[in-house]
Amino acid sequence: MTDIRPPVITGIGIIAPGGNDRETFWSAMKSGQTATRRPTLCDPAPFRSQVAGEVDLPEPALMDGSLGQTDRAVTLLRAATSEAINDAGNALENTAPERIGVFIGSAVGATMSMERIYRETSHDGELYEVDERIEADLYAYFVPSSFISDVALQYNARGPGELVSNGCTSGIDAIGRAKAAIERGEIDVAIVGATEAPISPITFACFDSIMATSPMNDSPESASRPYDATRAGFVLAEGAAMLVMESREHAEARRHASYGQVSGYASFSNAHHMTGLRPEGVELGRAITDALAEAHLSPDELDYVNAHGSGTKQNDLHETAALKLSLGPAAYGVPVSSLKSMTGHSMGSIGAIEVAACLLAMRDNFVPPTANLNTPDPDLDLDYVPNVGREAQVDRVLSIASGFGGFQSAIIVERAAS
Repeated sequence: MTDIRPPVITGIGIIAPGGNDRETFWSAMKSGQTATRRPTLCDPAPFRSQVAGEVDLPEPALMDGSLGQTDRAVTLLRAATSEAINDAGNALENTAPERIGVFIGSAVGATMSMERIYRETSHDGELYEVDERIEADLYAYFVPSSFISDVALQYNARGPGELVSNGCTSGIDAIGRAKAAIERGEIDVAIVGATEAPISPITFACFDSIMATSPMNDSPESASRPYDATRAGFVLAEGAAMLVMESREHAEARRHASYGQVSGYASFSNAHHMTGLRPEGVELGRAITDALAEAHLSPDELDYVNAHGSGTKQNDLHETAALKLSLGPAAYGVPVSSLKSMTGHSMGSIGAIEVAACLLAMRDNFVPPTANLNTPDPDLDLDYVPNVGREAQVDRVLSIASGFGGFQSAIIVERAAS
């Protein structure tokens, strides 16, 4: 039996707090530049947390398609997808449409448009009227799977399509689904990633109700503080990242270089609590162990761990315990850092953004820092790369995610074997 060769990534597109394209974003992450601030997309005054990571969209003429009444999550999705497709060269040319799949993660779909339409048509909840003010695109806003059809129509992708909505692990899980589809031989190319645009009153209110977000409103640029003793919750954010993933044979046939291969993936549920975590980190540790096994790697072969690092008290303890449980002594020797310290937490899309960053970390042999880590927590004792990134040989990376609903996911990317 011939071993299945892991699929490779040949294109990356990113639009997120810190940068409207792949290289600008990555430059900001390498330098430890934070992009969190008081939000402009809605009035945060009524809420406990008044901080967010926003994307500074370019002028409409510079975007791929008209902004119009398009939901912001779709605008971000289109921009990231266009960049990824262009980066991958002719990946879609001479490929049968039935051999191109689309896999997208999103936790809350078109939240901004849904809330806007409700407010407009109900007079802020006082009256509901069905009249000419209801947009023709309302159904597309209501059904997040419209994200799949938007990309499929644009790129004539007639293969399998899947919308993954697993909370904060959605981005990693969408990549895992695409990996499996290529390895099963169902498709040759996957357009895969995640998008999220949740910065609206209802989202702020939801997280306020469980006090999960940071109330450090006086210092928004440093409100996201993963692993710091003063951390007080995550910072809500938006953004998108899309990848072009191909079978090894497809990429080699067109002689296109790759950023790396996706060699391991696993996901489990903790069946414990909607938002709570067991401190032992058993399920996340199990996902890490299984992802390493699929990649045929031992813990001491990892060069970098891109952490979930949300900045909540319980997550940072849970994640650190999971790394110790799964990696053993190797946990103390591998650098671990959180991009959310700079971008905030874009929920369903952050996992895809982080996987894209892991591929760029391998390309540049550079480990990005955890920003705002100034007061070490004595209960957290791994190498969290405080404030300043570092040059290092980076060949194999683990990226992990922990999501509300109990989802625990891990993915391995490494340099493509010749």
